[in-house]
Amino acid sequence: MPAIVPVLVVLGIFFLGYRYYSSYLARRVYGLDPDFVTPAHGMRDGVDFVPTNKHVLFGHHFTSVAGAAPIVGPAVAVFWGWGPALLWITLGTVFAAGVHDFGSLVVSVRHKAQSIGTLARDVITPRSRTLFLLIIFFLLTLVNAVFAVVIGSLLVANPAAVIPIFLQIPLAIGIGQYIYRTRSSALLPAILGVLVLYLTILLGMAFPISLEPLAGALGIGERALWVVILFVYTFIASQLPVWVLLQPRDYINSHQLFIALGVILLGIIVGFDTIVAPVVNDVPAQAPSWFPLLFITIACGAVSGFHSLVASGTSSKQLAKDTDARYVGYMGALGEGSLALASVLAVTAGAVASTAEWNRLYSSFATASDGATQNFVEGVAGFANNLGLPIGFGTIFAAVVVISFAATTMDTGVRLQRYVVQEIGEIVRVRPLARNITLATAVAVLIPLAMALLPGGGEQGYTFGVLWQLFGTTNQLTAGLALAVIAVWVTKKRRNPLAVLIPLVFLLVMTTWALMINMLEFIENGQWVLAPLDIIIFVLAIWLIVEAALALVRTWNSREADTEREAQLDES
Repeated sequence: MPAIVPVLVVLGIFFLGYRYYSSYLARRVYGLDPDFVTPAHGMRDGVDFVPTNKHVLFGHHFTSVAGAAPIVGPAVAVFWGWGPALLWITLGTVFAAGVHDFGSLVVSVRHKAQSIGTLARDVITPRSRTLFLLIIFFLLTLVNAVFAVVIGSLLVANPAAVIPIFLQIPLAIGIGQYIYRTRSSALLPAILGVLVLYLTILLGMAFPISLEPLAGALGIGERALWVVILFVYTFIASQLPVWVLLQPRDYINSHQLFIALGVILLGIIVGFDTIVAPVVNDVPAQAPSWFPLLFITIACGAVSGFHSLVASGTSSKQLAKDTDARYVGYMGALGEGSLALASVLAVTAGAVASTAEWNRLYSSFATASDGATQNFVEGVAGFANNLGLPIGFGTIFAAVVVISFAATTMDTGVRLQRYVVQEIGEIVRVRPLARNITLATAVAVLIPLAMALLPGGGEQGYTFGVLWQLFGTTNQLTAGLALAVIAVWVTKKRRNPLAVLIPLVFLLVMTTWALMINMLEFIENGQWVLAPLDIIIFVLAIWLIVEAALALVRTWNSREADTEREAQLDES
């Protein structure tokens, strides 16, 4: 099939979803109010609470939630065929991710920009806050560990990407200072920043940087050394005011999405690439079943609990107008769905020229997992080559895009983990942990660092061996629990919660099922680090699901009773 066909179909459905479904959500489900004073204004402090232009905030929100996950997950999931992968990406983005991301942002803004964990206390029960915070803590630990290893692996495989990635930091700081001090539009500086970033690719290709000699002298692997460097960087970056580095870097990176999608789309049109992978793949008998694992493997790109942490952790503190939530939240979900679409096309049409070659790359689930990120990079390079760009430049261009997104997500992830650590410190009454930003950030960095450095099976270690499975299930579980908070809030507001309840039930069923499957596999394979972690998350999940169900029933019954009393008063 020509690759342009699914592009037009999926993007057309995304357009209709934003035009009509998000409008319905804004009016009838979330009730956006243009006169509502958002926390960015009411609690403005110049550090975390900063009223931000909706386009700049979209840049931060989108690049914070995008990361490497909407690339890796779909690139792995096409193992079961590109048809099921694209179907879940399309329906999941429109009817689950959009509802989840949009709703998480709105509910947080209406509750003084509280995190989704704290919102569980106010909306469900006080006990649920602690349960939710623990699940979020485990999720962020896995997110930061996974992305650190992904970035480390890409920097080892693409040493020419090192200079562009690290020069982006001072470039973003300079742009941030210019925008903040001159109060000018961020559009032109960000576009110039992207152009300068891509020019530095030539510098990186001329002077590739490998840490292998230094790593050898230190007695560790090169990837492990990059992981340590990345966590040192995030320890510093996550404590800076958002306008110094996070916002300008995010805004630069948001433009990379449109450039990358443009390269892919134009490359497909010019090269008239054909999808050579099967619509539904005849997988080996010993391979994992696509049901329910497809819905876990493709997390970001269809629906992701991490988005609720970003929406309620940083984006809600920067939303200038209540009505901007539709653009930032729902459009951000569509942006990630578009990136997932690009990933599917890159690994089924751009990276390979024949079905036989694709079958070799996807001969087993392990092979598909180990090569997912590099398959995407090579696929984008193939599309770029259709436009006349050399394969070498296209490869580094794609690597820079992936690393930029993943690094930004790490910045945000560690910042969010610091918030969670401080909230847990308040609950257990450990004042230094709750009040000392440096100490809380150190905890937020050291735990995922230890997880990232754990040995694992396969060349990619825990990231694509077993840790990715637990990350996916925990991520989707968090999305389901965030939807539970949103559903109770919507019900309390006496609006129809059906749009929230349908994806909520689906996700909770899929994730608890997958947690049980993973639990048995971890025990059978002797994974005595991950098996207990899976069990703990499973117990917390069941407990919190029960709490949320009871709260929803109580809220519904209370609403019905209020409606009946009002009817009686009207009659009298």
